[in-house]
Amino acid sequence: MPPFRVRPALRLLALVLAAAALPARALVPDPGAVPPAVPTAAEAPVALLVDLGSGQILHARAPDRRFMPASVTKVMTLYLAFELIAAGRLDPAQVFVMSPAIAREWRRKGSTMFLDAGEQVRVDDLLLGIANVSANDGAAVLAEGQAGSVAAWTAAMNRTALGLGMTGSHFASPNGWPDEGRTFTTASDLVALARALITRHPDKFGYYIGRSGFDYKGIAQVNHDPMIGRVPGADGIKTGFTNEAGFSYLGTARRDGQRLVLVLAGVENGRLRARLAKAYVEWGFTAFDRRQLFAPGAVVGEARVQDGDARSIALRAAGPVTINLPKGSDARLAATIRYDGPLRAPIAAGQEVAVLEVTARGVAPARIPLYAAAPVGKAGPLDRIVNAVAGIFS
Repeated sequence: MPPFRVRPALRLLALVLAAAALPARALVPDPGAVPPAVPTAAEAPVALLVDLGSGQILHARAPDRRFMPASVTKVMTLYLAFELIAAGRLDPAQVFVMSPAIAREWRRKGSTMFLDAGEQVRVDDLLLGIANVSANDGAAVLAEGQAGSVAAWTAAMNRTALGLGMTGSHFASPNGWPDEGRTFTTASDLVALARALITRHPDKFGYYIGRSGFDYKGIAQVNHDPMIGRVPGADGIKTGFTNEAGFSYLGTARRDGQRLVLVLAGVENGRLRARLAKAYVEWGFTAFDRRQLFAPGAVVGEARVQDGDARSIALRAAGPVTINLPKGSDARLAATIRYDGPLRAPIAAGQEVAVLEVTARGVAPARIPLYAAAPVGKAGPLDRIVNAVAGIFS
C-alpha cells in the first residue's frame, strides 16, 4: 500500500481502502434492538467504550453528559501524583503524616486505610491504598502532604485536567466524597484521563493500579473492581459509588496488543455494574474485526514544512495503525491525514504534528496521532534560497 501524501493547499488526502465491516446498527443500536452486551439506557445512562490505540469509539451513550464521579475522582489524584513523581516533586519513599485536621475530617470516613492522627505513612502506600481500596483518608493525606492543603491539591487537579482537555470536568476534593455536585466529569473526559495515565506513566500504572487488594497494617482489603481476575487482560482502573451519584466505573483491559477503555455511570447497583462491565468489554473485543493498515514504524505519509531545512517531513504512528470494523459488512475505508500546516520548523523527532483519521460508513472514525519521523531544523540562508526555487516549480 503506498504511503499517504498530503497536498499543502488542502492539508489532507483521502485514500479509499477496501475492508470488511459489521452492520452499523451494532455500533449505534436502535432503541428496540440493542445488542445484549451493550448496556441499555435504563441500565447505564452514560456508557462509553473506546479503543485506546486508535481513539475509535466503539459505542457511546451521552459521552459528554456531566455526572458525579464519586471515587473515580481518585484517578485524577493518582494521575497528578504520577506527574509529580515524574517531575521530581514527589517521591514514593517520602513520608507524610496524618494531621489532626485531616484526621478530624477523614479518619474512618468511607473507604479507608485506617490511618490515625499523627500516623506516618509512605507515599508508596498511600498510592496503593488510593488505587486499590479507594482510601479516602489516603487521598487527603497525600493532598495535604504534597501541596500543603487539600485546596491547593484540588486546584492542581483542575489545572492538570484542563491541560488534558478535560473541559467538562471540575474537582472539589481529592477523593470524590459527595459535595453537592461541585465535583463532576464526563465519560469523554475520563477516557482522556485514562489515556494519559496509561500512555504517559505505563510503569506506574502497571505497578500501582489493578491489584486484587491491599494489605496495610495487617488489615487485608479486596479491590472491588468488577473486571480484575474475571475478564482476561483486565487491569482495572477505578470504581465509584455514592447515593447521589449511583455506581460508576472507569476500566480497561488489554488483549493481543489492543487496549479498550470503558466508562459506565448512573448504574443502579454494584452487581449490575459488574455484569455490564464484563459484557460490554467482551463485546468490544469480539464484535469487531481489527484491521491493521500500517505496521509499527511504517511511514504513513508526509506533511509540508515551512522555514525548515527540509520542505517536508515523514509521519509515523506510535504503533500499528488499526481500525475496528464490525464483522460481516463490506464497507470501504477512507483515510485522511489532517494537520494545521504547513508545519513550522523547528520540529523535533517524535513530536506529534498530525492526525490520521480513518472512516467508514456506519462506524465512528479512528483518529491516530502521527509523529515526526525525523527532526527538521530552522532554515538557514541557503535552505531558504533552495526552498524558494523549489517552490516556484512545485
